[in-house]
Amino acid sequence: MARWCCVLWVVWCGCSETRSGADVKFETAKVDRGNIAAKVTASGAVNALVTVQVGTQVSGRLQDILVDFNTPVKKGQVLARIDPRFFNAALEQARANLEAAEGNLAKALVEAAEQRRRWERVAALVAQGTLAAAEAETAKAVMEGAEATVRAVRGGVAQSRANVKQAEINLNYTTIHSPIDGMVISRNVDVGQTVAASFQAPTLFTIAEDLRKMQVDTAVSEADIGRLKAEMDAVFTVDAYPGRKFKGRVRQIRNAPVTLANVVTYTVVIDVENPEMLLKPGMTATVNVTHADRESVLRVPNGALRFRPSPELLARYNKADGGRSAHPETSRIPVMDKSPEKRTVWLLRDGVPTSAQITVGITDGTLTEVTGGDVKEGDTLITEAITPQKAGQPMGGPGMRRVL
Repeated sequence: MARWCCVLWVVWCGCSETRSGADVKFETAKVDRGNIAAKVTASGAVNALVTVQVGTQVSGRLQDILVDFNTPVKKGQVLARIDPRFFNAALEQARANLEAAEGNLAKALVEAAEQRRRWERVAALVAQGTLAAAEAETAKAVMEGAEATVRAVRGGVAQSRANVKQAEINLNYTTIHSPIDGMVISRNVDVGQTVAASFQAPTLFTIAEDLRKMQVDTAVSEADIGRLKAEMDAVFTVDAYPGRKFKGRVRQIRNAPVTLANVVTYTVVIDVENPEMLLKPGMTATVNVTHADRESVLRVPNGALRFRPSPELLARYNKADGGRSAHPETSRIPVMDKSPEKRTVWLLRDGVPTSAQITVGITDGTLTEVTGGDVKEGDTLITEAITPQKAGQPMGGPGMRRVL
């Protein structure tokens, strides 16, 4: 019995839809007045304003580590020490080489002075005619050789002195100091671990300067970047505190593009105050930047802008009154204006869909501002048409669905 009732109901619906367009049901919304805030939404990461990676310029075994994660540090504070014994030995060897070089210099100076005196004596005897001139030339050549040796030995002394200085610097590098005031947010080594600085300085610690002032590095798509400017207000949320909104301000829009999977984005830096230390480096932030705000404007839902009746639906309404429709606009679908500000909406007047042209402004993704056109506050807009019809006979048209 129930099956026959269902069949009779389907037959009745099929007959009734051919008799009148009144079977169509519309979902509607009212044109109202209120505020609209147009926003750009993007995601980014919370970071400290200044983050310094502390490394080492010498290789060796870590003897002491004096700080840990979340340790507050001051500029110049000792963070760690590398075993200094090898560097002490190198310094002693450099000092010994310097002492030997200075001894060689003293010996060379004595030898040069002796050769000069000998040349002066020979030159005097040659002037008296006692010795041949060749003797004076030989003595002079030996003197000049001794003076050249002095200059060479002096160069060796300077080189040894530089080696001592380098050994002292390397020894000082075995003590790792903090370059800034801040907090240790990362420790990458342990006591006893050997660090090698052959090609690049390994990172031992990461220090954030001041976690009470943070920044959000946001990736904004190229389609939205033109709407943003410095000093705009921003609001963002993080997963750690659901429902809580944090405020910030756009500080910088970087010109360097970032391309990932053929998607181009630009980094927008947003300054954030963090007095309660709730935000932590690395948190993912969902950011909304308000680029336009309107108060008490005429608004229409975006669903009404997307609705388009099919030609079959319009023909049904014309057929219902024998072609004598009081609304000739329903006889065709209007041609859309190519301007993005010009849009067509459909109003429900006396139960009949009627088209109207409007000019739109900003949108918040749900509502759109109306800056001009043939609608007023309180008008009923069609957002969707629910049309009963038989299977295999689609009405078509966006914004429409059928009930079988």
